[in-house]
Amino acid sequence: MSEDAMPPTIAIYVDADACPVKDEVYRVAGRYGLHVYVVSNCFLNLPRESWIERVIVGDAFDAADDWIAERARPGAIVVTADVPLASRCVKAGAAALAPNGKAFTDASVGLALATRNLMQDLREAGAITGGPKPFSPKDRSAFLGALDRAVVRLKRDLGI
Repeated sequence: MSEDAMPPTIAIYVDADACPVKDEVYRVAGRYGLHVYVVSNCFLNLPRESWIERVIVGDAFDAADDWIAERARPGAIVVTADVPLASRCVKAGAAALAPNGKAFTDASVGLALATRNLMQDLREAGAITGGPKPFSPKDRSAFLGALDRAVVRLKRDLGI
């Protein structure tokens, strides 16, 4: 079967080094029979499932981001808190979700990038900006719902 004739599939790419929702990704992917790529700069313990693939990239700056972005496409779901990576993936046609369940879209990613850059500039100038709010059970629940909705939407859009 040629690559053009391959049936559409959904894959989930996890920017895993600091991802708090890996177990939730595994739960949803297992329910739908999806392949998960867990991408990190170092070894992480993962469940021993044939559909969960560990990808260890080099320790070069943005190596994990580059690996994921190169594979982002329609039918891919990227789980990341990294706004520049999310932007790259959305531009490539992938769905991108933050660990708190917020979807990055064409409409939202520009504002998210601008906010991120502003906060970085303020921190570099010495302004005290605080950090992100602590990850909560509500965030975990919101992520589970958002990932499930993203999978259902992609299955419908791809006709699978």
